[in-house]
Amino acid sequence: MSPFRAALPRLAAALLASALACSVGGAPGPDGLGPQAAAAPESGTAPPHVPQARPVEPHQPDTVRASRLPEEARRTLAIIAGGGPFPYRQDGAEFRNRERHLPRRGPGYYREYTVPTPGSTDRGARRIVAGRDGDRWYTDDHYRRFRRIEDP
Repeated sequence: MSPFRAALPRLAAALLASALACSVGGAPGPDGLGPQAAAAPESGTAPPHVPQARPVEPHQPDTVRASRLPEEARRTLAIIAGGGPFPYRQDGAEFRNRERHLPRRGPGYYREYTVPTPGSTDRGARRIVAGRDGDRWYTDDHYRRFRRIEDP
């Protein structure tokens, strides 16, 4: 049996459900999704306000003022602003934003920098990610959550 023929019962059910929804809820509105609003009564009063659905925004990360960051992060910001030298060889490497926690940008837009963690024997989990246009982000849990860094 062809894939099209196998999908016919599901397609017919979806069309029937759509037709029933329109007959129960009225004609579809201008957007084709919801029922059309009722016309205003002759008395001149407007129909009750129906709030319009707003598009869902991608998650907006928290912000943190640079002055509220740990001292080590503020030092790292100063080193980034001065162009180095950087204490870790990985500093300045491309951050690819694979998990898409940050706004989508083109390849090479983001660079990552280590924020030293006192008492840690390795680079630790803290990082600053800097965008080419000056946006900066802080994470203290190895990229699970970011906070946009605001200047004081």
